[in-house]
Amino acid sequence: MIIMAFALMIGIGSASIFSRAFGRRDQEVMRRSVNTAVLMGIVVSIVISILGFVFLDPLLYLFGAREGNIQYAHDYLSIILIGLVPFSLSVIFNNLTRAEGRAKIAMIAMMIGAGVNIVLDPIFIFDWGLGLGVKGAAIATVIANIFSFIYVFTSAISKKSNLNIDLKKIYDVDLSMTTEVASIGFSSFVRNAIGAFLVILVNNLIIYYAGDDSEIYISIFGVVNRLLMFLMMPGFGLIQGLQPLVGFNFGAKLYKRLYDVIKYAKNLMLIYFFWAFIVSMVFAKQLFNLFSEENNPIFMTDGPIALRIVTAGFILVGFQIILSSVYQSMGYPLRAFLVAVSRQAILFIPLVFILTRILGLQGIWFAFMVADLLAGLISLLVYLYEMKDLKKKIPGNMNMVL
Repeated sequence: MIIMAFALMIGIGSASIFSRAFGRRDQEVMRRSVNTAVLMGIVVSIVISILGFVFLDPLLYLFGAREGNIQYAHDYLSIILIGLVPFSLSVIFNNLTRAEGRAKIAMIAMMIGAGVNIVLDPIFIFDWGLGLGVKGAAIATVIANIFSFIYVFTSAISKKSNLNIDLKKIYDVDLSMTTEVASIGFSSFVRNAIGAFLVILVNNLIIYYAGDDSEIYISIFGVVNRLLMFLMMPGFGLIQGLQPLVGFNFGAKLYKRLYDVIKYAKNLMLIYFFWAFIVSMVFAKQLFNLFSEENNPIFMTDGPIALRIVTAGFILVGFQIILSSVYQSMGYPLRAFLVAVSRQAILFIPLVFILTRILGLQGIWFAFMVADLLAGLISLLVYLYEMKDLKKKIPGNMNMVL
């Protein structure tokens, strides 16, 4: 998640600059934003790889690894660290490709990565194949990332692309642009990096409050976390489609189109998260069944309850996701940062300590729900204000509905 956070910071930051320049038809800024993003991705990936190898065991213990499982984590991450450059560049080019309006290329690249991983995993992991176990899973992931990068990069350097990549001038970067890239993408970095920090925090709170059952509750949190990522993925996919449209129309000063696309995306987001909420409420037990064949009574009883509590905050969370992404696309890093950290840091961290004191272990799940509802409510109010302000820039706007 931390590695992904850096890659998304660079990818989303550079894509915002690129799409706004694309709207203005500023070819020079478009070219420099791409070259700068590539350099930043390579440098950051190499630095993280080196630091990761140097501090590998301390990092794993920090994240909750124990003597019984640290070797598996060590085997996996030591291989993943080798393949960070193609992974990071793949994420960066996925964002840039969407910024130029070629979302299909980005989608195919991700499908290639996922497909190769699915095919290679059993071959590398199981005894009937190469029998490499956890190491095999890591190797399959690295190979899949390489395939994904090759496809998206080949598409990016083609004549059909507007990224204007000249391999002979790929080192012609604008170092002053790195600050703008990082500042715009920083809210995405914080959102993902805080997610990793929250895993540490929640795991340690579970160990403290669950006692002898801590391992099973850590497993429950792991499943809830994975299901949340899966349920929220279409919402983030919608945002990835929205961002280049916002950036382009904002850069071109097409405020009517900008207003309409934000409003349309908001409606889609609300509809999707309503149904995600319904699915998690109705099928919580069935979803947990997918992750275990052992039918542990605690896992199968408390797990679905935790999922239902956590996803109860889905009703309003769409406003927070929309608002943060729109601010990024418009090039408002401070606003995007404040919205991004409101849910996971400003609200969740104090809430989880307060509610666990009152409710014990259950307080963890309620902290997620309350943080989502409060962040969503605040974002709704800010959204209404921003849309009202945007409406003033559109001629004949008196009868427009938010």
